Amino acid sequence: MRDQQAAALLIVGHGSTVNPDSSAPTLAHAAEIRRRAIFREVRCAFWKEEPSLRDALFAFDDPELRDVFVVPNFISEGYFTQTVIPRELELDGRTTRRVRGQLWKYCEPVGNHPWMTEMLLQRARDVAADIPPSQTTLLVVGHGTGLNDNSAVAAKRQVAAIRASSDYAAVLNVYMEEPPLVSDWAKLTSTPNVVVVPFFISDGLHSYQDIPVLLGVEPSVTASASERAQAGEVFRHNPRPLHGRSLYYASSIGTDARFADVIIDQVASFDRSQLDLDARSMNLSKGALA
Repeated sequence: MRDQQAAALLIVGHGSTVNPDSSAPTLAHAAEIRRRAIFREVRCAFWKEEPSLRDALFAFDDPELRDVFVVPNFISEGYFTQTVIPRELELDGRTTRRVRGQLWKYCEPVGNHPWMTEMLLQRARDVAADIPPSQTTLLVVGHGTGLNDNSAVAAKRQVAAIRASSDYAAVLNVYMEEPPLVSDWAKLTSTPNVVVVPFFISDGLHSYQDIPVLLGVEPSVTASASERAQAGEVFRHNPRPLHGRSLYYASSIGTDARFADVIIDQVASFDRSQLDLDARSMNLSKGALA
């Protein structure tokens, strides 16, 4: 990666108006990247929290800043990365030239990074270290949405990669809002062990409350269940005997501290792709002149 001391990093998260844990991983990864002093500035902006995406338009007023790299801390290439973030940040493509001359560079979301496969596998190993993969089904849980057909693509890509590189008896995608539903996990699996890993950025309401209810881990979203979840209790009682199986439930993949490295590498990947484009453009120009 090129020297970024004349560059800023903006990490964009979803955030939540009801659960502060939603933004915690994004803020933690930003703090770690800031500690490494790679960029001149490192900031966060959120769709549902402050500072907002609109606030970010006015955040980088240092005249020494030439580039602002925008990295979506989102799992999928979907509605938010393709519609909401470009609209709110007034981006008109992968690169956007501002009036003051700054160049804003829109990187790919973290969920597209190739390290996701190993991170999902490691999270599954961490939560169920002593069970044989040959007797285990791994379920990768996505949100699913009707807003954008690409929402589930990242999860499907990871499942295909894990199937090709692991010894699990079965690896399946399941979703909260579209089939195959996570609530049907007992019908979808036949192995004695089932490991469930949420392919989400944070341990927010989905992983604390919604998915446990859909799995049957919690009977309903109650105040007491919510309080236990906030303390991380929902992840501490593995395995759970349900439907004649041993069910293991992991915390969300985006809480992995290595996501800071993923964010940095998404910036480096943008630079590499631009260098490749410049090289191809130069070769085409040489060919035209020959």
